[in-house]
Amino acid sequence: MIPNAPVPSPVPTDVAPASTAPDRTAHSPLLASLIARHGYALVDAETLDAVAGVHPLSMVLLAGDWWRLAESDDLAVIVPELDKALDGQVAVLVATREAERALQRRFRFTSFPALVFLREGAYLGAMEGVRDWADYLVELPEILCREPEAPPPFRMPAGCATPAGEA
Repeated sequence: MIPNAPVPSPVPTDVAPASTAPDRTAHSPLLASLIARHGYALVDAETLDAVAGVHPLSMVLLAGDWWRLAESDDLAVIVPELDKALDGQVAVLVATREAERALQRRFRFTSFPALVFLREGAYLGAMEGVRDWADYLVELPEILCREPEAPPPFRMPAGCATPAGEA
C-alpha cells in the first residue's frame, strides 16, 4: 500500500442512491400485477360512466392507501376470485389512485378498500373492507339483483357527530 494514498470507497460516491420509498400515488405492486395479469380496466372519475355504461354489471375496486391499509392488498387478491365466482359476468374495473376520493364522495361509502357495484353505470351498492368468503356469496347476489338507485346518504360514523344544538 502506498502511504497517504486515498483508500477506495466500497460504495461508489458518484452514483445517486436508489430510492426505496414506495410510490404512494400508484397502486400497490401486488394490485398493479393483478391489473396487468387479468387485464382489468383502469377508470377515473371522468371515464367511469363511459366504461361502466357498456357493461351490464360492473364491480369497481377502490383500494385506498395500500401502504397503511393491509386490507387493500387483501381485497385486491379476493377480486379475481370474485370474478371467477361470478363466472366473468361482472366487469372488473379498478379506480385510479387519483380518482378514489372523488368516487368515494360520489358513491358515499365511508372506508377503503371498497367494491362498488354498477348496472350499466348506475349504482347498485357497495361493500367496504374485507369479508368472509361466505358473506360475499350471500351479499353479492342480493346487491346484483337490486334496481339501480342513488347511493345512500353519507352518514358520519358514530361518535363523530356533535350533540344537537352545538355547532
